[in-house]
Amino acid sequence: MADFRYDQDLVRALLREQHPDLADLELRDVDGGWGNQQWRLGEELGVRLPRAEGAPELLRVEQKWLPELAKRLPLPTPVPMRIGEPSDLFDHTWTITRWVHGVPADHEPITSLDAAEVLAEFLAALHEPAPADAPISLDRGKPLSSEGFDRWFQLIAEHPSAERAREVWEKAVAAPAWTGAPIWLHGDLHPANVVVRDGTLAGVIDFGDLCSGDPATDLSAAWLLLPAGAAGRFFDVYARADEATIARARGWAVLRALTLIFVGRNGRLGRPGGKPTWEPAGYATLERALGV
Repeated sequence: MADFRYDQDLVRALLREQHPDLADLELRDVDGGWGNQQWRLGEELGVRLPRAEGAPELLRVEQKWLPELAKRLPLPTPVPMRIGEPSDLFDHTWTITRWVHGVPADHEPITSLDAAEVLAEFLAALHEPAPADAPISLDRGKPLSSEGFDRWFQLIAEHPSAERAREVWEKAVAAPAWTGAPIWLHGDLHPANVVVRDGTLAGVIDFGDLCSGDPATDLSAAWLLLPAGAAGRFFDVYARADEATIARARGWAVLRALTLIFVGRNGRLGRPGGKPTWEPAGYATLERALGV
């Protein structure tokens, strides 16, 4: 379903119906997206329409929580500016967001080591205790489990670093669990969900998986997003992660690398839902996560 595309005529009609003051702004198609299809609206706005199962509920999460959270975040985010409600034209909610300028990192990877400080400061600002009614994910912010890992591991079974990947994973699963209060998490930090300008991190997008729990899920971004050699610098600046949390974060990075490789391979082979740019991003993540 993520390969299905709406046309601009629908977006224009929705704008005229619910936000007529924006309906005459230039509308441009944007490549990418998973659960939502996106357009650029004028120079400073974007439009997101859900196109996958579960995507409308994730948009509601963004609409409810991101406007307040964004006030304390030191990087641009796609804050909802207007809300589209279900109508005869479209059955689901949709959103007009602030546009976050930059190129997705799966197309233009971060190259600056200084991005370590930028990412650390962003996550330090986000990672505050979450309220009791914050979203809870079924698979993010949770303790790692070996169940199902062998299926993912088969993707790299012939890779020279396969055994090292298993060692890192097993150490992460064995590490002491998070015992602190549930922390706000982005929940889905990977190269397609951040943007880059001039080689460094310039914005964070797609907060649909916003949830609460163990910060190790987000801290895997030290290897998912940053260039080789930057993870230590990141954790020095973040300054809140003990050895067990770092071990769990590295395990999350291995798991997320395998996910990127899977989706990227599907894209390379022309299968539905695949994203070709994700495969090299996944292998780069794996290489960084397995380093010292």
